[in-house]
Amino acid sequence: MAIESLLDEVESVTEEPIEVRRGVFYRLIRDPQAVITGTILVLFVLGGLLANVIAQHGPNFVDFWNVNSPVGTPGFPLGTDGQGRDVLARLLHSINTALVSALIAASIALVVGITFGLIGGYFRRLHGVTDWLFSIIMTFPGILLLIVLMPITRGDFRWTMFVFGFLMSPAVFRIVRNQTIGVARELYVDAAKVSGVTHTRILFKHILSVVRGPVIIATAFLTGTAINTQAGLAFLGVGSLEIPSFGAMISDGFQNLRAMPTQYLWPTLTLGVFSASIVLFGNALRDTIEGARPKPQKITATAMVDGFSAEAGPADEKALLQVRDLGIAYKSPAGVLNEVVKGVSLNLAPGETLGLIGESGSGKTQTAFGVLGVLPNEAKVTRGSVRIDGNELLGADEPTMRALRGSTIAYVPQEPMSNLDPVYKIGHHLVERIRAAGAGPKELTNPKVSKAAAKHLALELLERVGIPDPGRTFNSYPHEISGGMAQRVLIAGAVAGKPKILIADEPTTALDVTVQAEILDLIRDLQAEMNMAVIMVTHNFGVVADICDRIAVMQRGEIVEEGIIREVFANPQHEYTKMLLDSILDEDTIRQDPPRSVIKVKAAQVIAALKEASA
Repeated sequence: MAIESLLDEVESVTEEPIEVRRGVFYRLIRDPQAVITGTILVLFVLGGLLANVIAQHGPNFVDFWNVNSPVGTPGFPLGTDGQGRDVLARLLHSINTALVSALIAASIALVVGITFGLIGGYFRRLHGVTDWLFSIIMTFPGILLLIVLMPITRGDFRWTMFVFGFLMSPAVFRIVRNQTIGVARELYVDAAKVSGVTHTRILFKHILSVVRGPVIIATAFLTGTAINTQAGLAFLGVGSLEIPSFGAMISDGFQNLRAMPTQYLWPTLTLGVFSASIVLFGNALRDTIEGARPKPQKITATAMVDGFSAEAGPADEKALLQVRDLGIAYKSPAGVLNEVVKGVSLNLAPGETLGLIGESGSGKTQTAFGVLGVLPNEAKVTRGSVRIDGNELLGADEPTMRALRGSTIAYVPQEPMSNLDPVYKIGHHLVERIRAAGAGPKELTNPKVSKAAAKHLALELLERVGIPDPGRTFNSYPHEISGGMAQRVLIAGAVAGKPKILIADEPTTALDVTVQAEILDLIRDLQAEMNMAVIMVTHNFGVVADICDRIAVMQRGEIVEEGIIREVFANPQHEYTKMLLDSILDEDTIRQDPPRSVIKVKAAQVIAALKEASA
């Protein structure tokens, strides 16, 4: 506790949490589950190590004058069994038997399972061989095989647990192999390969560190399984009768249940608490090593700072969306709120397209999320006002915001594949969104749209967004379609509720340059058809030049310049805007560089024309 007090004192002086600099032990002792189960395990281990000191007799000592002695008998604190042996002594020595069994079996299972799991998951050519080998091992009947091998192991529980370790290895193998297959496809693994890092180092440095969480929890279960298996064999009378074991004690107590029930109670209770503590401690250790896991939180509206009140100000009757002095902040490690969006003000008219442009980290997406009311739990709105049709959104509860999303304001994300659940087909995603938004004809505009009607509308939307075979796409999984088609699917889902405002967050960044212009044309057509207002969040001036009416340039969380697109392009006022425009290649350079995006060509053409006109 002195160490903890010192650490807390240092933390209070520096005003920074030093959790990241503390070891596993210091984080572990803050987990009540780990403290309780760890304490129980330590007491068990100490009891086993000090068995000869605590107990007054050996585990096989027989006192014929004290058979079936009750609890509290002098010299026998927990009484004696039907043969006159000290129950306490046998109980403590049984802990040692259980620990040795667990150590041998779990070690063999981990070494074999992890080694072959890494090899089988990393080297594709060995997938079939390792799978076949461990499938064969899994077919062996465990307990029966151990009994059959008794003439070879000669009843020694240590050799029995050695064999059992191999029988448990397929469980570890499958966990490690499955995790390794997924991790081996990560880009950082490819980067390590091309850097010349050896396969051995990649396996044990980059991959094993990722799969260790499931292995730790599996180890806890394997340890408990080994202990219970050894106890089960001893209960059946398999092995040496001179080795104290929980199973042998339970068997003796069961036979003497009527005469002395406590003989059955002590080993049963000890075995149960021991096994449960191992599993629960393994779970706590896994969570500690893997880091703090987010706790389930109730979905709520965007958090506000204490004492927040929306700064209404004068309303603009022509504006569909009106953002005034919006501020968004995150807490630093010292607990200080740092604003990442600093007093942003925007107006968006019906049918207008506003380009919100800036480099990465300028606050574009945070502003969009603030309007949508989907900021992370760590974010807080510090000031400002967000109105749609004159209705204030900041401070609105979650049900109110949920009713607006999809039907009044919709969102198209940047990464199409990351926003489609790979478990479900495309049709499921669209039907779910249509029913949630109550989209469709008037008779279907309610939260209880039938699946048949939603499917019919989904197929129409897929056709409308330019997908050649809507039926096939509807029945496809996300991995079966291209990135461009996935983005069209997300656009179809976004416009399903015929929203008044569509926020498109870098909708073309993750796509091939040949598809980017098609997606922008699609958004433009849908906008004209549905009279939507669009906020195009982007860092690409080519996108802005191609589709936007007005532009708002963001830098470090602030709007530094705003105006009609042609005026800003022809005569930029802010140095940051000039720098961004100067970074676009001229048309001649682009024409000599065919791989460049068609959108950049359009941007260069617009800029060149404006400069010529102004000259």
